[in-house]
Amino acid sequence: MTLDPAKFKPASAGIMEWIDSYLNHVSSFPVKSRVKPGEILRKLPRQAPEQSEELHEIMKDLDEVILPGITHWQHPNFHGYFPANNSVESVLAEFITAAIGAQCMMWDTSPAAAELEQRMTEWLRDAMGLPPYMEGVIQDSASSASLAALLTAREVKTGFSSNLDGVSGKFRVYCSSEAHSSIEKAMGICGLGRNNLVRVDTDDRLRLLPGQLEQKIAEDRKLGFFPCAVVATLGTTGTVSVDPLPEIGRICKKHNLWLHVDAAFAGSALLLPEYRWMGGGMEHVDSFVFNPHKWMFTNFDCSVYFVKDPGLLVRTFEILPEYLKTGTRGMVNDYRDWGVPLGRRFRALKLWFVLRSMGLEGIREKLRKHIRLNGRFAEELGRQEAFELLLPPFLNFTCFRLKPDSAGDTEAADRLNRQLLESINSRGKIFLTHTKIRGMYALRILFAQTYVDEVHVDRALEEILQVAKEIR
Repeated sequence: MTLDPAKFKPASAGIMEWIDSYLNHVSSFPVKSRVKPGEILRKLPRQAPEQSEELHEIMKDLDEVILPGITHWQHPNFHGYFPANNSVESVLAEFITAAIGAQCMMWDTSPAAAELEQRMTEWLRDAMGLPPYMEGVIQDSASSASLAALLTAREVKTGFSSNLDGVSGKFRVYCSSEAHSSIEKAMGICGLGRNNLVRVDTDDRLRLLPGQLEQKIAEDRKLGFFPCAVVATLGTTGTVSVDPLPEIGRICKKHNLWLHVDAAFAGSALLLPEYRWMGGGMEHVDSFVFNPHKWMFTNFDCSVYFVKDPGLLVRTFEILPEYLKTGTRGMVNDYRDWGVPLGRRFRALKLWFVLRSMGLEGIREKLRKHIRLNGRFAEELGRQEAFELLLPPFLNFTCFRLKPDSAGDTEAADRLNRQLLESINSRGKIFLTHTKIRGMYALRILFAQTYVDEVHVDRALEEILQVAKEIR
């Protein structure tokens, strides 16, 4: 079955039917895969085939071998982690991106890709109310964007010497105890050292304490450390808490520290005027990242990273071998200099499709619907005496747990809720994940799938209450 372009249309017909069926019947699958470790591997041949195989044989194995091992992130009953939601619009755009197959490392390799990326980031900047001087670039993930932020902060603090000579001196970076693990990972990768990430305590809403942040900065200076950057979070991983950006920004300005904002999930809410308060203090921010592939209906991967001064970003990453020299350098954005990888996908196309097909108002309507669905879920669950909400519901997120039989027995409560989560997920009807709040094991639920509706709220409530009754 070696295909040439002339055979694309007849060969793709079956693929299109498969995708159509999957998108329209994904809810018929168990949300979470039920296979055991190694089960898929044992079904896959140990060696690659020497001869070509027919497409229908490959599709048969897709259904029988691969699909049983898929956890269905686009399932409307997927409520775990953070979503990686797509849409029909973004899927269609991804077809075209794959067909074009462009390597978009710089303007000359595909002018339209570079200029569309510039315009898409400008559209989002203005729609989210970010400062007009900020410029954006599309990265693969918020982890990569946060790494770029810390690398730039490191270069600025060392006068752009550490790229040449290595890191000397002990530099400190500060974040909340609730910040994403990617910040710690980035500290190791960029040479600042994971032990030099200083975790700051949080308040009763799990927001970074500005007073303690300033205290730790002062203490580190006395000990001979060099404060370098602060990472604030709009929508922490476990609990979607929002750090007080205006106060943090003033501290960073006072101490001349780089301020990076990780808004990977909740940043999409800035498209809603009623949640624009989350971006207060943005005038102090040096870099900001959010993921359209989490809550803006654009399939993975698509992370938008904004910077106050792109010149600092470019100076951190640029390197110019002879084969990359062009006559347009300095006249256009060569995005290979705006992050770690040289190779880049044409990610702007799917953003263009989503923004034009849905429109900003269509996106806002879906975001508001998800927030309403979460409010309804939290209200209904809050009426159940057996459950407690550990935090007020926020955006499309609720955190809760089943009360133990004996009040104050933390270990029993943790065991009970761990059993509740495992039992829920093993049934395959809905999928949830957990977090810990002040040491307490808790379940978390999000309503963020593109096509989630009230019926899925009802199903989640029914399943949670039924399983809780059974394990009691």
